Amino acid sequence: MNLTGKRIFVGLSGGVDSAVSAALLQRAGAEVTGVFIKGWYPPGMPCSWAKDRKDAMRVAARLHIPFVTLDASKEYKQGVMDYLVREYGEGRTPNPDIMCNKEVKFGAFYAYAREKKADYIATGHYARKEDGRIARGMDEDKDQSYFLWAISKEALAHTLFPVGKYKKPEVRKLAKDFRLPVAAKRDSQGICFLGNISVDDFLAQEFGEAPGKAYDTEGNDVGVHNGVLLHTIGERVSLTNAAPGPWYVVRKRVRENELVVSKDRLAQDAVTSITLSQTNWFTDIPKGEVEAQYRYHGPKVTGKILGNTFIPSAPLPEAVAEGQSLVIYDDNRVIGGGIIG
Repeated sequence: MNLTGKRIFVGLSGGVDSAVSAALLQRAGAEVTGVFIKGWYPPGMPCSWAKDRKDAMRVAARLHIPFVTLDASKEYKQGVMDYLVREYGEGRTPNPDIMCNKEVKFGAFYAYAREKKADYIATGHYARKEDGRIARGMDEDKDQSYFLWAISKEALAHTLFPVGKYKKPEVRKLAKDFRLPVAAKRDSQGICFLGNISVDDFLAQEFGEAPGKAYDTEGNDVGVHNGVLLHTIGERVSLTNAAPGPWYVVRKRVRENELVVSKDRLAQDAVTSITLSQTNWFTDIPKGEVEAQYRYHGPKVTGKILGNTFIPSAPLPEAVAEGQSLVIYDDNRVIGGGIIG
């Protein structure tokens, strides 16, 4: 693709991946503008957004490119954080990064860039585009294609993923070669836009602790958990006054504030079908077998799509959380996906 003279708005998060993305596009001859997207931040919780913005500004200064700040706090609060609280409050397990991409990065940011006559937007996602479709990133450990199933076809057509063809160590080396000020900055492990704030910390502040009983799959009382809304299907849970574990959540009884736990992640009942809602498809659904993932970095399973239902080739090996995303692939390319349950 010839990018000479193309106007490209890059979402500069203050991290190394987006910084290298901007540098690569500039080297390819594009007219790059760096955009820091300001989200909504929970009052009373520490957040690194001001430092991240400063780092993004330093990257823009190093590359001698224009820099602007886009206030997307309204879209982030309504589309991501309110959604997160609502879903967890109903006992489901949402994925905030997927909604962050849909509503903010490829929603508000995309709309802003197109309004300013940009030809493309670019992000630091580890994903690729092949024949106009999203494909897995080359770095299997960093691949983020799972988080992109819900974006619109229109936004995808005007999006570039410059680092998707690289592995993380190569990106780090490029950052040093470009002499970027964030070359050694550590990756954020928190919720999208919230720096190092974890989902656990956010939920603990939002819902507080509510101790309740935990039972094994035979109905035996095996300990006390700290609140049913603070846990998700398949995760390892710490119990007090508990029999020896480890214990994993396999069912939630929200009204009773009870967990059903097991010493492995196996589903309590065989999972032979998964119903999807809010589906988004980039192409026609193949009639034959496809590959699917029902959580990020989860196992890759095969099956068929019948309407809005995924039928796995064999019962799934572990419990599946309602509210998570099932993403469908064909030869490492994203066909689409939907919300489980």
